[in-house]
Amino acid sequence: MIDRVAELAAQGRTLPPEDRVRLLDLLLESLEQPPTSSVEAAWAAEIERRVRAHERGDGELFDVEDVLAEAAKIAR
Repeated sequence: MIDRVAELAAQGRTLPPEDRVRLLDLLLESLEQPPTSSVEAAWAAEIERRVRAHERGDGELFDVEDVLAEAAKIAR
């Protein structure tokens, strides 16, 4: 019996690196589930809430370098 997945993987390994990356991206994209309309609506409302808060001067802003440094510490 032919293992189609192993055969495809072997063929994929013969591709140049940039084509393997593209193939991987296409395969991963095929696994993504489209967001439901309720999720999209919730994110739209949250974005709008945050934009309004920023425009009012509410909320705390963080410097990107500080955020990335903190994330790097957490990831260790």
